[in-house]
Amino acid sequence: MSSSIALLLVQDGIINGAIYALLAVALVLVFAVTRVIFIPQGEFVTFGALTLTALEAGRFPASVWLLLCLGVTAFVLDLARGRTKRALIPIARRFAWDIAAPLALLVLALVLAPMKLGLAFNIAMTLALVVPMGPLIYRIAFEALAEASVLTLLITAVGVHLAMTGLGLAFFGPEGFRAGSFTSLSFALGPLFVTGQSLLVLAVAAILMLALSIFFGRSLIGKALIASAVSRRGARLVGIPEALSGKVAFLMAALIGTLSGLLIAPMVTIAYDTGFLIGLKGFVAAILAGLASYPFSVLAAIFVGILESFAAFYSSEFKDVVVFMVIIPFLLWRSLSGTHVEEEE
Repeated sequence: MSSSIALLLVQDGIINGAIYALLAVALVLVFAVTRVIFIPQGEFVTFGALTLTALEAGRFPASVWLLLCLGVTAFVLDLARGRTKRALIPIARRFAWDIAAPLALLVLALVLAPMKLGLAFNIAMTLALVVPMGPLIYRIAFEALAEASVLTLLITAVGVHLAMTGLGLAFFGPEGFRAGSFTSLSFALGPLFVTGQSLLVLAVAAILMLALSIFFGRSLIGKALIASAVSRRGARLVGIPEALSGKVAFLMAALIGTLSGLLIAPMVTIAYDTGFLIGLKGFVAAILAGLASYPFSVLAAIFVGILESFAAFYSSEFKDVVVFMVIIPFLLWRSLSGTHVEEEE
């Protein structure tokens, strides 16, 4: 292998690793706050990318129907569980967020999608349709299980993943789609060929990491999430609502996943099940970081991206196997060297 080829592989690995880093950070965030190993993280990548390609082609984005179904389900469950006060104003407020807002987005999509209003509209509409699914999924599937074991939460997460994958197939079909590039910029840098889309991926990933750092370090909500991650019982004792922390964590995970889908939509062909594999590679990075450290998650994700790139060069059919096998020695080391800690009551 020449040095030029090695540089190209490292470049490709860093770009892919930036996406894996975003997903790994989202997985660590959700696990730290809610103890949920969020297997469906990759589905937000899929729905974000496929919603963007549908809008770009002037088609009605079928993800609107999922948002509306989730909103109706969450509203009905809240009423049935008695979480919404039996008063007109709280019920009307919940109805507006859960049902009226998705209906308004449905009407907007029906009217405006065929007009092909451009990239800015497509991105804004995609975010508006996909990101709210995060807290709705938490309210429907996980909020009632807040005190359940990690295994129960994992089984629930697998169920949510299977449901969203099946719905993705029903909504978007089995064929893959690719969006147009956000920018036509490209230039040579020595032996490397740099595209504007790859620079955009790195820039957005860096900006998101910086924004998350500021959010956790400076904002009251960010500090509340950290408190919930450190001790759920302690957070409750000082008045931090556990349900609110979970909704915010899932909202941020959905935002990160959707943005990741928007970034990679012009770079790879996305089918209904593509996001799951991408999310698993982010999960590998999160596991290498012990599902605990955001900086180590980023470094592990870059390592996973570079490892995948070199593995694809030598044997493309085994590149995924190589990536997933890397966690085996790490898990063996953790099992032999770590001490068992009882789960917090």
